[in-house]
Amino acid sequence: MRLALLALLSRGPAHGYELKRDLEQLLGAAYPQPNVGQIYVTLGRLEKTGLIEGEEIAQSSRPNKKIYRLTDAGTEALNAWFEETTDEARVRDDFFMKLALASHTGLADRISLINRQRREYLVTMRTLSKLSTTENRDNRIAQLLIEGAMLHLQADLDWLERCQEELEELEGPQ
Repeated sequence: MRLALLALLSRGPAHGYELKRDLEQLLGAAYPQPNVGQIYVTLGRLEKTGLIEGEEIAQSSRPNKKIYRLTDAGTEALNAWFEETTDEARVRDDFFMKLALASHTGLADRISLINRQRREYLVTMRTLSKLSTTENRDNRIAQLLIEGAMLHLQADLDWLERCQEELEELEGPQ
């Protein structure tokens, strides 16, 4: 969230509600909508670290609002972020940990875990598919986000199938 806010502020000064709206419009309904409280907490932290600076603006009929702008340090941090590659190999996967520990502990059936996870992925795919054909139809960025999520889900479904085949082979005929 913090670097996304810095990126939005690189376009010019804004207040928290504007940043929330910009994120929602850019990413569409498929992306988890940010909480405005979370945005303001993050803005406060960014200000404390010197990456942004805020200025109170008086309003006659409403409470004052705080407008934030990027500092030179914020621009440097943002440029460094865009230069970094993203390393997100999913070797620390919560589902896989459950799967690995299921038979080891005797607390859960691995095939049941796989089936539940498969159903969850399919429900998520249906939801994303509906989003793709409704409110996000004209938002190309949101469409790419949905497409990427669906490709990841399909890969996860393929991987679950492989896990089930391997585990059934390990356990032999029942």
